[in-house]
Amino acid sequence: MSFFRAIPILLAGLIAAIPAAATEIQEVTSPSGIKAWLVEDHSIPFTALNLAFRGGASLDATGKRGAINLMTHTLEEGAADMDATAFATATEALGARISFDVGDDALTVSSQLLTENRDQAAALIGSALSDPLFAEDAVARVKGQILSLIRSEESDPNAISSTALAKSVWGAHPYGSSINGTAQSLAALGPQDMVEAKNRVIARDRVIVGAAGDITPEELRLLIDEILADLPETGTVPLPEPAEFSPTGATEVIDWDSPQTVVSFALPGLAMDDPDYFAAFVADQILGGGGFSSRLMEEIREKRGLTYGVYTSLVNGVYGQSWMGGMSSSNTSVAEAVELLQGELARMADGVTEKELEDAKTYLTGEYPLRWDGNGKISGILAGMQLIGLPIDYPQNRSAMIEAVTAEDVARVAAERLAGDSLHLVLVGRPEGFTP
Repeated sequence: MSFFRAIPILLAGLIAAIPAAATEIQEVTSPSGIKAWLVEDHSIPFTALNLAFRGGASLDATGKRGAINLMTHTLEEGAADMDATAFATATEALGARISFDVGDDALTVSSQLLTENRDQAAALIGSALSDPLFAEDAVARVKGQILSLIRSEESDPNAISSTALAKSVWGAHPYGSSINGTAQSLAALGPQDMVEAKNRVIARDRVIVGAAGDITPEELRLLIDEILADLPETGTVPLPEPAEFSPTGATEVIDWDSPQTVVSFALPGLAMDDPDYFAAFVADQILGGGGFSSRLMEEIREKRGLTYGVYTSLVNGVYGQSWMGGMSSSNTSVAEAVELLQGELARMADGVTEKELEDAKTYLTGEYPLRWDGNGKISGILAGMQLIGLPIDYPQNRSAMIEAVTAEDVARVAAERLAGDSLHLVLVGRPEGFTP
């Protein structure tokens, strides 16, 4: 998967805040100095705990792309004196859920722990992080699963388009390549590479903690140090450098035998601490983020029937940001669809109506409570907020920042961000009548 499709789950939806009932976020510091954010909820006897290790798959060694992804998905294949079966059995016996995932921003550990045996379940997490087995047969098994995914994506025009777009935009930065690596890079990896990959990313100096549920601040302070006690203080390599979005736009057509052409596109994005971020956020909702009510859907699908769907989205990576989107259309109509896309990008600078502005604000301030219906989601968001540097009071201030956006703000940001020559465009198919 490319950067655009591999943002860690905990980052998804950060621009939608936590509901008012869950905004009493406490900052907790463990005895060893590790900070965590906590939302207490003692109504159900379980705790959701999310650990995020900065850097994630972006810390792959040169020539070993895919190693950290492979390592991450081998962590649950046994630890200490437990093989994969024993580890799974122990986790199930405790009624716990523990999962590991990774993207180019962070390696994440998501868990749900029953209060009655929370310490025992936490010990399993600690063992997986500090003393994983990386047995040769387990590494080979997980490698085979990832190789199957790589082969599948090689015949998927959506994956081909997304991967090519990431390379066009981010170049040699890890954001510009798949966290899976290639069949060649993956084939060369063995158990010792897993040890080296773990030491690059799993360390105390790069951990972020979010927790929600039936746990007090004092209990969380101690639990954090229990889990992380045996980890090294620092990773073996520095955190990644920022990614530079290629400022010069480019168009690439990849020949693919299909009646449809897949289109992916990207422009430079904005960090969430940029003063113009929320103006861009509202603009995106009007342009292509609002489903059937968006301008792109209205012009390209509803009026002309050239696509089943078109969308845009602000992608908030830790090391780089983009304003991206996609659609597909028949080979005979995709040239017209792309022309309409480019026209709508330019038209945003002419301004939006008051109705468009108010509808976007109403949706963006009104829909977000529905997303936070459990402690598991909340703990992930608390970790994600810290990962991208949002302040602890962000949930309380989010709606006001959206409401403060004016039509003039939207037009100005659109003129600055959506116009010009920085559009990167990738088409996978056999588009007829299309001139790059």
